[in-house]
Amino acid sequence: MGVKFLPIFVVLGNWTEQGIKNVKDAPNRAKVAKDMVEKAGGKMQTFYTLGKCDFVSIIELPKEDDVMAILLCLGSMGNVRTITMKAWSESQVAKMLATPHP
Repeated sequence: MGVKFLPIFVVLGNWTEQGIKNVKDAPNRAKVAKDMVEKAGGKMQTFYTLGKCDFVSIIELPKEDDVMAILLCLGSMGNVRTITMKAWSESQVAKMLATPHP
C-alpha cells in the first residue's frame, strides 16, 4: 500500500474591518485556528501576504467537513473572510494520471 496523503486546502484570507482594527491580535487568532486544525487531526501553516489577500493558509486535514466547520467558526468571529480551494500535490496528480480511468 502506498503513502496516504491528507487532503490539502488552500485558504485565501482577508481581514474584515474588525479584523484590521485588531490586527495586533492576528498572531493569537492564527494560533487559535492552528490549534483547532490540530485538534481535528490536521496541520496548518499560515503566511501573511501582500496584494489581494492578507494571508494564505495551507491546511491538511482528513475530513472536509472539519475544514468547513473550522472556517465557518472562524468566520463567525468577524475578523476574517476566506476563500477555500481544495488542492493536490504534484505527486498526487502524477499518481492519478498514471492510474487507468474507468
